[in-house]
Amino acid sequence: MLIPNKIKKGDIIGVVAPSNPIIGDNIKEINTAKEIVENDGFKVKFAKNLFNNKNGYSNSAKEKAQDINEMFADNDVKMIWCAKGGNNSNSVFEYLDYKLIKNNPKIICGYSDITSLTNIITCKTGLVTFSSTNFKTIATDETDYSYKEVLKRFIEGSLELRQEESGYKTIKAGKAEGELIGGNLTLISNLVAGKYCIDFIDKILFIEDLGFESDPVTVSHCLYFMKQNDVFSKIKGLWIGNYEHESKVGLEKIVLDCIGNDYNFPIIKSNNFGHIEKKTVIPIGTKAKIDTSKEIKIKLIENCVL
Repeated sequence: MLIPNKIKKGDIIGVVAPSNPIIGDNIKEINTAKEIVENDGFKVKFAKNLFNNKNGYSNSAKEKAQDINEMFADNDVKMIWCAKGGNNSNSVFEYLDYKLIKNNPKIICGYSDITSLTNIITCKTGLVTFSSTNFKTIATDETDYSYKEVLKRFIEGSLELRQEESGYKTIKAGKAEGELIGGNLTLISNLVAGKYCIDFIDKILFIEDLGFESDPVTVSHCLYFMKQNDVFSKIKGLWIGNYEHESKVGLEKIVLDCIGNDYNFPIIKSNNFGHIEKKTVIPIGTKAKIDTSKEIKIKLIENCVL
């Protein structure tokens, strides 16, 4: 794996928008986030096409990919932060320069729809990428918790996966070791097969979803699609994050309804990643270990930044 370098105060952070367009209130929110980050001693560089909305529902795939490629090519940019989530970050896949990215490894992070992009980059290049808060949410979160988690991971190189109210619990006991892969369930299920698919063999899969957009039957659909394509026969362990739906049906229940006792890997649940305000930063492509006998049931066992 390619491990990116840490960042430090004074470094330039590049901001790109691979997913939904930055329009309306998002423009103010992005600029407010920029002020917060620059007040902390960093410099922020907006991608050339950050505020474009060429298609009326999204910027063009080629322009979004161009921004990502240019940020990786820019030696002055030390980290790439995705502005927000949405729906179609997968549109950039065929226009990314994976050789360029591999030759210029650096931090790239975001969550929700961005986990399509980060998982594909890791799979195609070997670069460790990250599920973290998006750039916009620095300005919209009620607290600075997730922002501080980013700084702790990328400046200090912290390996901690704990937080207050993390609520780790065992769904199925056991131990497992493997590289982390995953993110938003709906999106990860779309990366099971086809030209742009990811490798699930011997991985620890982490999943979460947004109940506002994905009701329990939709979540079940995604899980059964993954089961029918042998994902659960390949992975070493499963880590379930946040999912809240008005039905009160939990993600762990839907998982167990789908996979039952068909597999022997451990399953754990926590409340420290997903579509919630207080979320940790999870590296994609870094080795972790699950041990359900421990209070903190998963830990990183190798560095994710140098």
